[in-house]
Amino acid sequence: MQISEMNWMQVEKFLETDDRCILPTGSTEQHAYLSLTVDAILAERLAYEAGAIAKTPVYPVIPYGLAQQWTAFPGTVTLRVETYLALIRDVLDSIRRAGFRRILLVNGHGGNAPAQGMLREWMMDNPDTIVKWHNWYNAPATWAKVLETDPVGSHASWMENYPWTRLAGVAMPDQAKPATSLDALMTLSPEKTRQRLGDGNMGGLYQRSDEEMQAIWRVAVEETVALLKGGWD
Repeated sequence: MQISEMNWMQVEKFLETDDRCILPTGSTEQHAYLSLTVDAILAERLAYEAGAIAKTPVYPVIPYGLAQQWTAFPGTVTLRVETYLALIRDVLDSIRRAGFRRILLVNGHGGNAPAQGMLREWMMDNPDTIVKWHNWYNAPATWAKVLETDPVGSHASWMENYPWTRLAGVAMPDQAKPATSLDALMTLSPEKTRQRLGDGNMGGLYQRSDEEMQAIWRVAVEETVALLKGGWD
């Protein structure tokens, strides 16, 4: 169920019997040889698939987030922290005003973490509404499946290389890239980050088999559906 395929009357009818919805959020930033919108693509697709199973409306993905460290890579877009927090707050205010009281925020970008802390404050101001923040890519079951598949992987590596995040005609390097610690990048400027990483992959193989990736994806969908169906009290 996609909000983009519903009119306001259908939303009003849905809210007569259910008050759940999904809001996906991602980022537009460098992902080496993959799409610049990997985080948005994955968050939205996961939200759509889980929402279809749980019969829950899904809002369009917020495609911009906090990506300051990648701004030396052309194509990257970042918001200021205060802008992003204000954006999330305004969207949640509107969703709540519509009548939704259980909101699953499916996040596809680790840099968006500051919003997670803001949600507690927002819920204090709106005690009748529950918002779950779901980092789908490192949620317990999904992350366990990732580690089972390959313990070495990071940003822009095989971990984010799905059939729907690849670009036509773009070949992937065959070799694995040495892992780079995120802590090692925290004090670097965007320009020095680019110098350190080169193509942008932070470590690991660039691609694994579609069968392995689909297995991870199935776990991610199941885990997201479970969050929609329970644990709201």
